[in-house]
Amino acid sequence: MFKFFKRVKTVVDSELNALLDKAEDPVKMLEQFMRDMESDIRDAESAVAKQIANEKMLQKKYEDAQKMVDKRDEQALKAVEAGNDDLARRALEDKKLHSQTAETLKESYERAKLDSAAVRKKLDEMKAEYYQMKLKKDSLKARAESAKARTKMNRTLSGIGTDDSKRGFERMEEKVLQFEAEAETSEDIRSSNRSLDDEFETLDKTSAVDDELAALKRKLGKE
Repeated sequence: MFKFFKRVKTVVDSELNALLDKAEDPVKMLEQFMRDMESDIRDAESAVAKQIANEKMLQKKYEDAQKMVDKRDEQALKAVEAGNDDLARRALEDKKLHSQTAETLKESYERAKLDSAAVRKKLDEMKAEYYQMKLKKDSLKARAESAKARTKMNRTLSGIGTDDSKRGFERMEEKVLQFEAEAETSEDIRSSNRSLDDEFETLDKTSAVDDELAALKRKLGKE
């Protein structure tokens, strides 16, 4: 349980460059490492809970055995006071059995108590390491995202100003100039045609006026 947690920490600490060399996504890998660590901690918490439950069970059995020792001791004293040595002897014999049981349970309980303290300490260490790695993961994730953004921007900018781009730009500029020249030529032709038509129209109007003027003169007998 704890070995795997330590292995994950080692991978995050020392193998990030190897992951990058393999073209693996470091952000996704870091997230997976954190999930593995969280699973490891849950397993450790379960183990600690079982150890604590075992400790409490042994404590209760020890306390119950000790209570029987105290009870039989009181009963033996009561039997002696009543002059019943046989009953007192039986109580003391049973007290001895419970006392032996209590001693054994006490040893087991104290050992379980030490084990509980040890696994609790280990769990606390695991959680402390997890939070440290979480902070490191967040930092590495931010750095990875920043590096990706810079790489993408640099690749985009590297495509601007290349020979192909310049030649393409120049071709488009030539096309625009050509379109503008064609537009100006068409406007000149249109303007020329309109001027010629206007002159003929003016000529027709002048002739009509002259004819009308001559008619008026004839009418007045001035011709």
